[in-house]
Amino acid sequence: MSKTNKLALIPVMFCFFAMGFVDLVGIASNYVKEDLQLTDSVANIFPSLVFFWFLIFSVPTGMLMNKIGRKNTVLLSLGVTVVSLLMPLFGETFPIMLCAFSLLGIGNALMQTSLNPLVSTVMGGGNLASTLTFGQFIKAIASFLAPYLAMWGATQVLPSFGYDWRVLFMVYFIVGILATALLVLTPIEEEVISGKPSTFAECIKLLGTPIVLLSFFGIMCHVGIDVGTNTTAPKILMERLGLTLNDAAFATSLYFIFRTIGCLTGSFFLRVLPNRTFFVISVIMMALSMCGLFIGTEKWMLYTAIALVGYGNSNIFSICFAQALTAMPQKQNEVSGLMIMGLFGGTIFPLLMGFASDAMGQAGAVAVMAVGVIYLFTYIKNVKNN
Repeated sequence: MSKTNKLALIPVMFCFFAMGFVDLVGIASNYVKEDLQLTDSVANIFPSLVFFWFLIFSVPTGMLMNKIGRKNTVLLSLGVTVVSLLMPLFGETFPIMLCAFSLLGIGNALMQTSLNPLVSTVMGGGNLASTLTFGQFIKAIASFLAPYLAMWGATQVLPSFGYDWRVLFMVYFIVGILATALLVLTPIEEEVISGKPSTFAECIKLLGTPIVLLSFFGIMCHVGIDVGTNTTAPKILMERLGLTLNDAAFATSLYFIFRTIGCLTGSFFLRVLPNRTFFVISVIMMALSMCGLFIGTEKWMLYTAIALVGYGNSNIFSICFAQALTAMPQKQNEVSGLMIMGLFGGTIFPLLMGFASDAMGQAGAVAVMAVGVIYLFTYIKNVKNN
């Protein structure tokens, strides 16, 4: 790898950090719920709205990259993300937060689709897997910092500036500006992409292939459980243990800490264990977690359950994604776009969980996530060991 490419990794890793901004939606929606006195079903619109845009923008983004290039597409995603982070600093009304979360979702959909291919360009094919793994680690740092930044803003001197917990948006806005500036100033040579770009219709047709359809649903369940835990874990601690939101926010960070550990160790275990074996272990951990979250009333049990789902869910996406790609190597672009569309699961699960929790408490939200875990058990037979 050339010296230029090595330097290019610095802004690219800043972009991975910016990709993690989307995970602030869990803790932020809880603060918005408290400030605006919303029900669970209404508050859960925010995380649902963020992930709705993956359904709309993932495939068009792939087509856009062929026209304007990968770097420019990532820059566009950063621009949209920065605007989304700026809006809450001017107010916390329901319309403002709806617009902010929508733009955050659109920006992240653009970034999720374009950043990984940009890494491939920078690396030139060398050490790509390990670089992507490190990128996910950087992304996770932004994820588990979000609750701490929100708590800091809510409990320290920041309220005198009028931002309270929303200082989270200010900090990430500044980092987003820095990431954008670094990427603009970094020269990255891209190959001219030839051939006909994937269309939405071509991607949808691939759902007729069983393994693609099953993997698509697997990714929907993975993201639904991910966003669901991110959003619901603090509510469970508040409901069962009587904690304040500032104290319960640690649950979100605990989840992301163990998801990060899972990403880093999973790359090792997937080399030394059969894929199916590791997948079974992961899903069993998630099942035990659902049991703990459903019936747990002690802090140690609830924290253990949150850690289990964090670790167990950390490698589900990569395994499901790999199964679909290896099944159709001649259609990898189309399959990739379709799998990214599966992140739409982050819209469906929180909406259902909101209605369920309004009806029967947070146990109802856990029951919705448990349905996703049950589906992953049925997916086990489709996981190949290569």
